[in-house]
Amino acid sequence: MFEDREDGELAELTAHTEYIGYDGDEEEAPRRRSASRRVWQLALGGVVAGLVTVGGYGAYNLVNAVSDGSRGDGDHPESTAVAAMAQQPPTAEEADAVARQFLAAWGRGDVTAAAALTNRQETARSALSAFREALKPRSFAATGTGPAPSGTPSEPAVGFRVKAEFEGAAGAWEYDGALSVVRAADGRAVVRWAPNVIHPHLDTGETIGVRLLPTPVVKPTDRNGKPLDAFPSLKSVLPQIAPPAGADSVGGQAVVISDGTAKAPEQLFVLTPSSAPEVRLTLDAGLQQVAEEAVKQQSAGGKPASLVAIQPSTGHILAMAFSPSGEYNRAVAGGQPPGSTMKVVTAAALLEAGVRPDTVVPCKDTTNSPRPWRNDERGDFPDYTLTDDFTHSCNTGFIDKGLEKLQLGTVPAVAREQFGLGLEWHIGIESRDATVPVPKTKDEAAAEFIGQGTVQVNSLAMASVAATVQSGTFRQPVLLPGAKRVTAPGKLPEGVARDLRTMMSRTATQGTARAPMSGLTGQIGAKTGTVETGTGKDTNSWFIAYRGDLAVAAEVEGGGHGNSAAGVAAAQVLKAGGKG
Repeated sequence: MFEDREDGELAELTAHTEYIGYDGDEEEAPRRRSASRRVWQLALGGVVAGLVTVGGYGAYNLVNAVSDGSRGDGDHPESTAVAAMAQQPPTAEEADAVARQFLAAWGRGDVTAAAALTNRQETARSALSAFREALKPRSFAATGTGPAPSGTPSEPAVGFRVKAEFEGAAGAWEYDGALSVVRAADGRAVVRWAPNVIHPHLDTGETIGVRLLPTPVVKPTDRNGKPLDAFPSLKSVLPQIAPPAGADSVGGQAVVISDGTAKAPEQLFVLTPSSAPEVRLTLDAGLQQVAEEAVKQQSAGGKPASLVAIQPSTGHILAMAFSPSGEYNRAVAGGQPPGSTMKVVTAAALLEAGVRPDTVVPCKDTTNSPRPWRNDERGDFPDYTLTDDFTHSCNTGFIDKGLEKLQLGTVPAVAREQFGLGLEWHIGIESRDATVPVPKTKDEAAAEFIGQGTVQVNSLAMASVAATVQSGTFRQPVLLPGAKRVTAPGKLPEGVARDLRTMMSRTATQGTARAPMSGLTGQIGAKTGTVETGTGKDTNSWFIAYRGDLAVAAEVEGGGHGNSAAGVAAAQVLKAGGKG
């Protein structure tokens, strides 16, 4: 047990130092007492110099401690016998005995007695004192555990175990260490002093002390209270979550080792943990894990990718993942054309304009707006219906019928009023709203019908499109269950929603989305998207789908056709979380 000493400490420790240095020579005693006083003054100075303020707490500076050592009193042999003994390594019994004496003195707080049992008395006393002052334990014990494997025939080593208790800490700090024993010049067996005598991880130039832990604003968890800190895609997301009104955070403290550089200190023991109000997000940790893996697989080779999963019945965001994780969150903050996944919105506009799913809408090999357009699936299909065009993702059929039936601003109006695209969303973190501008020319309108040109969306927006079709109602996606949401000024007509579900179901079972959706049962629907970048590089892959009460959108830049990279990623999440 450490006990604080005040005025009486100096006299007691000075006397102890003089006793250790006295060898029985009465005439020599005054000289040794004087030397002892100088030693004590140096040691006391070492303690003061060794204390470094770190975050408001003392720390032990080992640079000073190691460089300021001395051999201590009694290092000069007084006889030939002593000199001969000094040449012999300590025996195992001697090592054990001196180690136990040192540990007992250290444990009871008698740093002077402990230091006197080392080969660097001044350095050891300074270090042990600074350690005590920096940590201020309520109780402290150091006990030997027997010979240590680090020992050698010339320097036997003894293991020990430290147990320290602190006010306010939930448990004790315990760790194992080892010390080496050498023969001093005066023939005594003494502890070889080194920084790692205090702690095995402590090295020259490092400090050990107490620091304040970072104070988190909130403690975000998934909807079931599970932690979310380990997910790469959420590292930039979680710090954006605001605390509940009136909630307080409390910073904790920990014992750490620091080297004085910008490198994060090594945390040894948490004295008091930081605490913050828990905020449950809409995310599902299990589904988030699947989404992270799915995106990681499809982004191999450096291809940027993202995925968002939404619960259609609530608008809750269940997962969001993106890669590379060190870049901006493209899942909710990106903006790019979605390709033929936009045909879901265009099809809704055509259905509302009077076109039926079984209306014949020929799929020509090429068409003009007056700009020339073609399809991935080459050839003429004059008997295709609107459903066929949707299922096989025919560009020319949608462009021709769109230019015939729709005004230039119709698709942007349907996107905004019924799907919420273009409204100002507040999901709980920074996000980019979709842009579906009113086209000025027929060429711009043709590009917009098939998700090219100036349409700018991300995985969040297109997952919401799939969710709106599945449920028939736009619900703005959110990360916080109680967040205030924007509502769309209109609603997707019930008959239109039903027809869209039929068309997306057929695409998932018989059309371009068949391969990735294979094996998925229950209420399913999907739409592929393939975006030509105009750079000569691989096309961008897009895929939106739903299965039961789970809607997903994924995109992979340079991933090729929509049913390949993005489709595979989306299907993995639907398989893990979707139900019929």
